[in-house]
Amino acid sequence: MRPPAFLLSTSLLLLGTTRSEAAHDWPQWGGSSLRNNVADDRQHLPTEWKLGGYDATTGRWQAAAARNVLWVARLGSESYGSPTVAGGRVFSATNNAAGYLARYPASVDLGCLLAFRRSDGGFLWQLSAQKLPDSTLDWPKQGICCGPLIEGNRLWVVNNRAEVVCLDTEGTPGSHEAGVVWRFDMMARLGSRQHNMACCSVTSAGELLLVGTSNGVDADHKRTPAPDAPSFIALEKRTGKLVWADNSPGRNILHGQWGSPAYAVLGGVPQAIFPGGDGWLYSFLAGPGTGGKPQLLWKFDCNPKTAVWGGEGRGDRNELIATPVVWQGRVYLATGQDPEAGEGQGDLWCIDPTRRGDTSAEIVVDAQGKPVPPQRLCGVDPKAGQQVRPNPNSAAVWHYRGRIAQGDGKPAFEETMHRSMSMVAVKDGLLVTADFNGLVHCLDAQSGRPHWTYDMLSAVWGSPLVADGKIYLGDEDGDVTVFEFSSQRKLLAKNPMGEAVFTTPVALDGVLYIAARSHLVAVGVKQRRS
Repeated sequence: MRPPAFLLSTSLLLLGTTRSEAAHDWPQWGGSSLRNNVADDRQHLPTEWKLGGYDATTGRWQAAAARNVLWVARLGSESYGSPTVAGGRVFSATNNAAGYLARYPASVDLGCLLAFRRSDGGFLWQLSAQKLPDSTLDWPKQGICCGPLIEGNRLWVVNNRAEVVCLDTEGTPGSHEAGVVWRFDMMARLGSRQHNMACCSVTSAGELLLVGTSNGVDADHKRTPAPDAPSFIALEKRTGKLVWADNSPGRNILHGQWGSPAYAVLGGVPQAIFPGGDGWLYSFLAGPGTGGKPQLLWKFDCNPKTAVWGGEGRGDRNELIATPVVWQGRVYLATGQDPEAGEGQGDLWCIDPTRRGDTSAEIVVDAQGKPVPPQRLCGVDPKAGQQVRPNPNSAAVWHYRGRIAQGDGKPAFEETMHRSMSMVAVKDGLLVTADFNGLVHCLDAQSGRPHWTYDMLSAVWGSPLVADGKIYLGDEDGDVTVFEFSSQRKLLAKNPMGEAVFTTPVALDGVLYIAARSHLVAVGVKQRRS
């Protein structure tokens, strides 16, 4: 199948380059539409640093006591969106607790995207999104929770109001206000209804902007108010016009839909890959669609068919919050739940994206042997005569739930793959990821064979960064832990940030950019003055 003409240039770019070859930008979540959080190894990044702390009265950064820290910029009181870097600016999503704009003092709760100078962390401009009146749709103090996409002088981000907003990266001349080019209100235009928040770090496929709507369940977690509303959409990047929409998860949405899409040319076919709130991963032809609908290429159930959804953390059936990652023609993704759901079994998959149709590892058939459509609470109902069978069309390359090393037939805590919100990072055949319970897992990317695990002793919300021969990973206790990037576990350092780190570090030109809970920190070795 030949890619559509308007995607050819993007297809060639993705086939011919890697993240480390891109020029001096980290323009989206994961660095590129492949979402593989791997940076250039020639950066000479610090392994250790000392933040220096903040003055108890003024809150100002104590620079004199710091080591290997270039600058610190104030964010709001909650920050979940990982930073992006492009065009001499660093962009970070947060709330309004910093109160940068006079018309919106810190007491006003907003969703904010802040732009800072890359050279010194100076504040440039702010996108301000007022909170929705219904807190079940827009949770207080959470702000904007995703990272933007930047291409040239344009930026696209999903705000807390479920609006896709296109901005001019220069801001509004003569002010500290964002320069809005267009808005697309997903709830008003599409009828979707987010649960707690909108959270999608958009990506692009040529002239298409790929977006998840965050359509979810109601406040009682019992039904989906808008089952016919789209979960996945494509917009014209320059104009905001709707190109196509798909509502595949429908009534089977388990909770929310907070994952982000990936894009890649796989098997010669441009694919838009979306994680669904029903626990299925979907791939569509990344083209203009027909009659406002995309062409489904394949779908994969990331839950074992016997897994059961119990709600509020009960059961072992999970949704997809993590972002799919593409490496050497394979797709990698872990299952998970809202952090409030607590501990639970997770599943990490490696998937072959060249198959078509239902490519799940298993299928369910009824008493007559006919396929059973997907079901919300459990994949199979034995009381109704349904059975689970291996899928002859399975695209599963490998499946990881942990390892059994103690000889008792059951994995211990430190041997288990738990629920996860983290992307994997893959380089030179090694895969690193983390689960929400704080375990770091290192596996062989081709076979899924585990090399090592490490217990961070704290919850992990973000994803690992692989850069400069090292692994950088933040946690809820406020440490950024550094490992050697190796099949042998080697802890190099733990760097206290003074507050929780819910985000993923970014590395560019010898500088680490880390969004902690209320501060954006640039870590690097200061150049000596001649």
